Amino acid sequence: MSRTRTRIRVAGAAALAGATLLALSGCGKADMTKQGSPFQAAGGQRSVTLSVQTWVGAQANVAVAKYLLEHELKYHVDTVQVDEIPAWDALSQGRVDAILEDWGHPDQEQRYVKDKKTITAGGGNGVTGHIGWWVPKYWADKHPDVTDWKNLNKYADQLRTSESGSKGQLMDGSPSYVTNDKALVKNLKLDYEVVFAGSEAAQITQIQQFAKQQKPFLTYWYEPQWLFNQVPMVEVKLPEYSDACAEKGKKDPDSIDCAYPTTPLQKFFNTEFAKGGSDAAAFLKNFHWTKENQNEVSEMIASKGMSADEAGKAWVEKHPDVWKKWLPKK
Repeated sequence: MSRTRTRIRVAGAAALAGATLLALSGCGKADMTKQGSPFQAAGGQRSVTLSVQTWVGAQANVAVAKYLLEHELKYHVDTVQVDEIPAWDALSQGRVDAILEDWGHPDQEQRYVKDKKTITAGGGNGVTGHIGWWVPKYWADKHPDVTDWKNLNKYADQLRTSESGSKGQLMDGSPSYVTNDKALVKNLKLDYEVVFAGSEAAQITQIQQFAKQQKPFLTYWYEPQWLFNQVPMVEVKLPEYSDACAEKGKKDPDSIDCAYPTTPLQKFFNTEFAKGGSDAAAFLKNFHWTKENQNEVSEMIASKGMSADEAGKAWVEKHPDVWKKWLPKK
């Protein structure tokens, strides 16, 4: 969730440029712009620090990479939870070694990759991200034309809620997410009100409740996302995305009147780490899987009550045919 989601859906959180990074290793809070990993090079130990963003797909990437780095390559892995923009700053400074899922930050790429050269592109992680508007498949099967935005006003009365009043409800997640939805509703002249669930977790709960009752809903959502495994959804076709529309939107966000872009998700490494010739750097460069792989791990974490470490271990044990290709050649 720019997304250019700057991931758009979570870019709002990324705007907290002074955000504190939370160490997930049980060591409490750590400002990664001021200090290194508490485990970094401890006693000469081989160590890697990975940035893990707040959405579960990013957590799934790190869970699997961490397990393999620790158990196959014998590294100590430290993970830190960090908002998107501060993660780039920390990566540039060498406070973290790698970001395994970036949804597109052109300003940071220009500054750190092209100009300062303190960050090196690590290639795609194999997953393509996309934001859009979605309706449940059980409703779209009954009303196929609802999947074209031009017909949405026809169904607005079926999507009214106490929060949306006389208009149909378009459900979003957290108010902190940067989305184009209010502009789209206005510019496409749709009889809808954007209603925020409050968080990704709250939005998932609401979608699950609607599905349990077989009620219709229209929601801002994105893929990859494990919830599709439990609640099949169909995307509503918005006016086609174009670079011209995006450029216009950069100058005036209220002018957006086209669909969200599709974004191949990228990895980025601290340049010193990338060029250091370590097994860890070679492994992370090779890390490349599918949306289905990621969703499998995400669902274990978010829906089945497994810890990230447990989910990573379970996936690794099940899919050696995938991950053995990532190991550096001796």
